[in-house]
Amino acid sequence: MTRLRTPLPADELPGMALRVREEILRLTSRGGCFVGASLSCADILVHLYGRVLRPAGDGFDHPSRDYFFLSKGHDVPALYAVLAELGLLDRGRLALHATTADDIYWHPNRSVPGVEFHSGSLGHLLSVALGVALDVRLRRGPNRVFVLLGDGELNEGSVWEACLVASALRLDNLVAIVDRNGFQANARTEELVPLEPLDAKFRAFGWSCVTVDGHDFAALERATDAACAVVGRPSVILARTVRGKGVASLEARADRWFARFTAGEVEALLRELHGGAAAELVTEGAVVR
Repeated sequence: MTRLRTPLPADELPGMALRVREEILRLTSRGGCFVGASLSCADILVHLYGRVLRPAGDGFDHPSRDYFFLSKGHDVPALYAVLAELGLLDRGRLALHATTADDIYWHPNRSVPGVEFHSGSLGHLLSVALGVALDVRLRRGPNRVFVLLGDGELNEGSVWEACLVASALRLDNLVAIVDRNGFQANARTEELVPLEPLDAKFRAFGWSCVTVDGHDFAALERATDAACAVVGRPSVILARTVRGKGVASLEARADRWFARFTAGEVEALLRELHGGAAAELVTEGAVVR
């Protein structure tokens, strides 16, 4: 198994992010996927796996590794694509997405290399992550624990219960990142259950909080460096992102939540991703919800 021994050079991240977005678009024709939110968090995952997470020994299954939990499990296409880029997942398996021939489907499964824990039911993995962070502290381990949350997921009361417990336990080895793309399912967060002022909420719960552009790799690096240096309390990074980022015809669209496009539509989207004309998408032959 290929593994990441040292951080990738920063100038390699944009190219990797582009390839990740290509793979996400291809997965829309292989059983469909939650395309908008997967595209919005692609840069965050590329940053984490390319520059932050520390594998050791035999790779991401080593006891001294950093942990990553994808709480917004519907964005697993972005994780699949990143793991394939790093050689941790056989890229050929992606062709079996959403089939009975493999465990590569719409939500993370621990049978897939690099997936730490099942997810899909929102609001659960911050609690799992804080449990792991507490275990790490009790055994005096070197591990850091990262968890990616969706902004709509913050409607779950379990998230805020976990925030209270993590703060009470002063878990400074725990870093949460919120993919703040402004949408949940087919609605805008602020029109359904408003979240703002989100930074003030986290600070009131005892967390260190910083807001950054979630598509700016340099800003993400500064934010994660600062979060990992915080002592005595957990940290959260509010990453402002764009749903459907990179494909203008999909960006900031409430109706581009889950999509299944034809092979021809995917090719048009790929051309658009690379700077071509906006793709013309039809409803016939495509499932969008």
